[in-house]
Amino acid sequence: MARKRIGGLSFILATLLLILAACSNSGNGSGNSDNGAAQEGVLSEIKERGKLVAGVKFDTKLFGLKDPGTGEVEGFDIDIAKALAKKLFGDESKLELKEVTSQTRIPMLNNGEIDMIIATMTITEKRKEEVDFSDVYFKAGQSLLVKKGSPIKGLEDVTKDTKVLGVKGATSIKNIEDKVPGLKVQQYQNYQEAFTALKAGQGEVLTTDNAILYGMTKQDPNYELAGDIFTDEPYGIAMKKGEQALVNYVNDFLAELKSSGEYDSIYEQWIGEKPAAQ
Repeated sequence: MARKRIGGLSFILATLLLILAACSNSGNGSGNSDNGAAQEGVLSEIKERGKLVAGVKFDTKLFGLKDPGTGEVEGFDIDIAKALAKKLFGDESKLELKEVTSQTRIPMLNNGEIDMIIATMTITEKRKEEVDFSDVYFKAGQSLLVKKGSPIKGLEDVTKDTKVLGVKGATSIKNIEDKVPGLKVQQYQNYQEAFTALKAGQGEVLTTDNAILYGMTKQDPNYELAGDIFTDEPYGIAMKKGEQALVNYVNDFLAELKSSGEYDSIYEQWIGEKPAAQ
């Protein structure tokens, strides 16, 4: 009886080992593609969905501005997003543009509403704690916008009593408050609101990146930039933390865009000059 029990147990054990080996082999087969997809994360989701969902500005002339008549959104950032969609799918129209502001863009990215942020977003160490960035795709610097004839000719003319306007969530707020002790910037939801307030006389100065301010001078030539830039504002495409496959893909895309000359064409179309050698 003992021998029969031992023999039975041996048979059961051998059967279990065969089942485990079969499961392991199965996992090493089709499981590899699943693991590959998991490693690609958001990049895999974008490919499977068949379109790219990009968070862009709708209120920033030259970079992302919605035409109220046609409903079309146009600008430098929009053309970068279209080129990326074309690389992904061979068709730039496989792109959904969702409006973001400086305040909403990171929350929208992290809750999955958008795949990435292409929206005049400056790369900072603090923001790197929340998102991952691509390589720099545009170099800007903070400046001041004033009405022509203003006594304010540069940052040196701004005091704590100057009425300065800005946009919530933008790095420019802290930058200028740090440079002018005691200054408190009046903040708006977006750049069009801030520019409208400036034109209505609710402020003397509007501050943000020079690239954005140039767009405002094209909207209304009664306004001009005052003084030199006083910060470096390198723009990056932001993605969720840990999505290294997507970051690598975007960096490869940017490198190809620049080496092909397409980047220079986009830059010249919107900024009106060739980009400085980097």
